[in-house]
Amino acid sequence: MARMPRIVIPGQPLHVIQRGNNRADVFFQRSDYLRYLNDLREAAERYGCAIHAYVLMTNHVHLLLTPDHEQGPAHMMQAVGRRYVRYVNTRHGRTGTLWEGRYKSVVVDSENYLLACSRYIELNPVRAGMVTHPGEYSWSSYGCNARGVADNLITPHPVYRALGPSAAEREAAYGALFGGLLESRTLKEIRDATHAGMVLGGKRFRKEVEAALGRPVARRAHGGDRRSKEFRQRKTT
Repeated sequence: MARMPRIVIPGQPLHVIQRGNNRADVFFQRSDYLRYLNDLREAAERYGCAIHAYVLMTNHVHLLLTPDHEQGPAHMMQAVGRRYVRYVNTRHGRTGTLWEGRYKSVVVDSENYLLACSRYIELNPVRAGMVTHPGEYSWSSYGCNARGVADNLITPHPVYRALGPSAAEREAAYGALFGGLLESRTLKEIRDATHAGMVLGGKRFRKEVEAALGRPVARRAHGGDRRSKEFRQRKTT
């Protein structure tokens, strides 16, 4: 069956996930994280993608970005992926593929879900049991968004800027959102939308996206085992 085309709308935020091949590690030492961030910054600038939040886990990457044009995210991910693979293979004496063949992305309703998605991304190390607070993890945008740590990769989204009239007030308001983990319902919504590669938003937002694209954005149900409970469980992270 043909793959559904990715949904990309210029000016609309996008949650992007890229995993290591067979979920194997893609970062092995501090210099690897630094190299990836540098490659990502250059590719994002070149292809018109404003990065609002990110986390680099040991075996995958989450990004929250807004593209200037439809092909921007694909070009950016291809550029940074290829450049980083060459670096890792040379640096660590390895060969072959590093990433899964196809990254996942989901368009995000900025009005209702942008901050939730940003929190989802920056809370990944906490959910993974690597740290007890996102501020303890070095390889995410939390330090910039919540504490004002300089990060030339980050471009604040208008929803973030609306948190307060000054940088200090915005950082305090954003940090206050991390008093606890995401609600289970919100966590499920983000995960379900990401697995489907469709839309993170309510019915009104989905209709707006469908009108903009001129096509449906909901996946049709498949028959047989693909609708089984066992299949859905296997697809859950």
